[in-house]
Amino acid sequence: MTSQSKKFFSLISVLIFLIPLSPLINEKLCFSDTPFENNSILNGGWLEEQNGVKILHLNGSYYDMGYQHGFLLKEEVLQNFRAFIDASNQHGWNYDKLVDIWEVMKNYLPQDFIEEMWGMANGSGLTFEQVTILHTVPAVINLFSCWGSAAWGTATTDGTLVHVRSLDGIYTIQDPISGTYLHDNQVLIIRKPENGFASMCPQFSGDICCWGGINENGIAIGELSQWCTDTTFHGINGAFRMRMVMDYASTASDALDIMNSNRTCGWNFIVTDSKIPNGFIVEQTANLLYVGEWMNPTESIPPFWTIEDVVRRGNLFINPLLAALQRDIYDPSGFAGFARFMFGKNSYFVVWSQYKAMSDEIERQYGNLDLDTTIWLMRHVYKGRTSIIFNFMRKIGVYQPAHQWVACPERGDMVISFAEGKTLADKTSIHYFNLFELLQSEIP
Repeated sequence: MTSQSKKFFSLISVLIFLIPLSPLINEKLCFSDTPFENNSILNGGWLEEQNGVKILHLNGSYYDMGYQHGFLLKEEVLQNFRAFIDASNQHGWNYDKLVDIWEVMKNYLPQDFIEEMWGMANGSGLTFEQVTILHTVPAVINLFSCWGSAAWGTATTDGTLVHVRSLDGIYTIQDPISGTYLHDNQVLIIRKPENGFASMCPQFSGDICCWGGINENGIAIGELSQWCTDTTFHGINGAFRMRMVMDYASTASDALDIMNSNRTCGWNFIVTDSKIPNGFIVEQTANLLYVGEWMNPTESIPPFWTIEDVVRRGNLFINPLLAALQRDIYDPSGFAGFARFMFGKNSYFVVWSQYKAMSDEIERQYGNLDLDTTIWLMRHVYKGRTSIIFNFMRKIGVYQPAHQWVACPERGDMVISFAEGKTLADKTSIHYFNLFELLQSEIP
């Protein structure tokens, strides 16, 4: 196995923390690092639980939302901070290096989120510096087994768009003191900024950024991180850009403009607008960009293929120019691809097996896709019941979903499952939520 293959293959089930955030001295802000309780700020936010799922309601200014989040999930935020620090140290990214990289990145992040970080610091009892370090995760990540797709038109039962997301690869991260796993501190966040759009996103406690979700304008997004050789610290990490989409985007054009600006490293995104309805694929590095729809010729370069009114991606580039920054041999499939995988020379065979298994099942269920059918489809594939090769990948520990969801952004519906302890998300109970109904709920 080459040194590059060893490095990349080690990312199959863990996060690599590459770009961090650190303290900011900002003349416009005079917030203290000393925690305090402010009931007037807390009046805008509250925490509830439905069928074992924690739902965090955030309302008001960005500072207020940060304070509410930090105060209401104080212990969980602390546990996740320790888990992230422990994981980053294991991969050679010490605290001082993370602080240095923040000095480069801080000038690109919108002021809204800096204020939210200060609020979280004051609410949680962490220092501002610790809050910025907590947000090293979304800067540049490698989650080597996520899935994202969307279907609409002829692919769904009534033409309504459904957006699909599986977040994998963080199953082993835990707080070294309490032993709490990161995935056990997940929460569904209902967020309503006073100067932004409302959204519903499944997150890890302490996340100001976003790993995927839907907003009140029918916009949805999900990410798939990519290893590549073209990266920079001069920009806004992808998870914060996804938060910007949730807060600021009313159309697909808005969302794509946000996601394609201030790029930092390798990512894939599935961006959808249920009002059109349509889905878009975004592949990007610091200097290269591809935006495609289902009928784009790039989508049918062998061994990949198009499915009408469906966009989909795993953790690999399909555009040849971007793929060249990632792997020496474009085609990861077939017996040759499997043989290279077995000799440690083709980690992307893993991702190919997911692409094929999910795509084959989408075609089998074509025209019948809705919330229930699609969440069943994803769980069925992830359990290894449709593909021998994919089942083999599951058995060697590659695909370990922390949460899986399917949403109808137009109606605000989301069906979701969360990993619990040692039980993966494809095997736990599913839950139904509606963004608009939760926005109407009141403080208990």
